[in-house]
Amino acid sequence: MHRIFTTAFSSVYPLYVAKAEKKNRTKDEVDDIIGWLTGFDRAALERHLKNETTFEDFFAAADLNPNAELITGVVCGIRVENVEDPLMKKIRYLDKLIDELARGKKMEKILRG
Repeated sequence: MHRIFTTAFSSVYPLYVAKAEKKNRTKDEVDDIIGWLTGFDRAALERHLKNETTFEDFFAAADLNPNAELITGVVCGIRVENVEDPLMKKIRYLDKLIDELARGKKMEKILRG
């Protein structure tokens, strides 16, 4: 089991927001991306953050967007579509979406619209 699986999502979330804000994007955009990928509304996201839900439990509770499989590319030197572990793939999906946001991609493209 990879260490990230048992890491609290709330400990990584501020890093996602900081990465986005450093590139003049917003916390709301990060929340929109997380909502698109997981199906969580803002209240559900806040509950997971408050309860310090692990990545494993966070994604177990998620209703993954059916278009998530359209997320491709490299994140942290690893091709997302080649990740075999289902949980790690979901985490890499989120990482890739946040990277795209920080790189200035339009939200319609990020959300595979």
